[in-house]
Amino acid sequence: KKQGKLKKVVVAGCLSERYMEDLRKEIPEVDSFFGTEAYEGIVREFGGNLKYELLGERIITTPKHFAYLKISEGCDNPCSFCAIPLMRGLHKTKPMDQLLAEAESLAHQGVKELILIGQDTTDYGIDLYGKRNLAELINKLSKINGIEWIRLLYVYPSHFPDDLINEMVNNPKICKYIDVPLQHISDAVLKSMRRGITRRRTKELLYTLKEKIPGLSLRTTFIVGYPNETEKEFEELCDFIRDIKFDRLGVFTYSTEENTPSFILGDPVPKEIKEERKAILMEIQKEISEEKNRSSIGKRMKVIIDSLDNDYYVGRSDRDSPEVDGEVLIN
Repeated sequence: KKQGKLKKVVVAGCLSERYMEDLRKEIPEVDSFFGTEAYEGIVREFGGNLKYELLGERIITTPKHFAYLKISEGCDNPCSFCAIPLMRGLHKTKPMDQLLAEAESLAHQGVKELILIGQDTTDYGIDLYGKRNLAELINKLSKINGIEWIRLLYVYPSHFPDDLINEMVNNPKICKYIDVPLQHISDAVLKSMRRGITRRRTKELLYTLKEKIPGLSLRTTFIVGYPNETEKEFEELCDFIRDIKFDRLGVFTYSTEENTPSFILGDPVPKEIKEERKAILMEIQKEISEEKNRSSIGKRMKVIIDSLDNDYYVGRSDRDSPEVDGEVLIN
């Protein structure tokens, strides 16, 4: 800018959404700061006038046969450890007609698998249509020619819609796979986390899903080392995982996030203890996964091929999400 090579320096995105005033003080050379949804302001900064958003052909950054479809932005859930609402704001549904047009475009480009994402996919429609209508969206997406699989991630457990269960049972294009991040199972920890659900309600939901959706693959994630997680709460979590036997599982160690409700609780669980607890959970899941994999021996399954590696193909079943779950090797 000093050399005259550019006229303005603009900072936009999550960082400026969360720390705008601090950044203004620390980097006065920047002309303007914009948050995550300030499209009109950005256009106005350069002398334009945003009238409408064009829906052009989306650039696919994944392998061409699958794509992520973001159905919403932001989150209404008050989880004590999460900074997403501070950066992304409250839940904002992307209009259904726009999503269908985007999915049509992706299908024309060769996409076979749509992976639905959002900070909370189960809240889809609540702000725009006055009701949760994720099942309706999925039903319409499944009618697009070329789309073979629809996969659902980031399902919030406290308000899982009943009509979604029916859609999953009756719609052959929906992968029998649900990613439902639970974070913990101890009532004391769940209450402090502000998750809006109890141990009993969580187990009822999981048993219902398993009973009503035959062959369902359940993925979840947990946080260990939350400030009020004692050995008692951790053992409760271990027993719960052994009982439910999740198909896929991830574990994160707790880290403090500035300006979140749990920040005032500090970070009393030592890092070594957090890592030890994470390792214990992953070891439990390793045994469960091996047991489940052995039960698949001799079975035929439909797979999608992701790549060719020397003399064998690398694929996934409908029970596996790309990048985080398992693979099927075919020679």
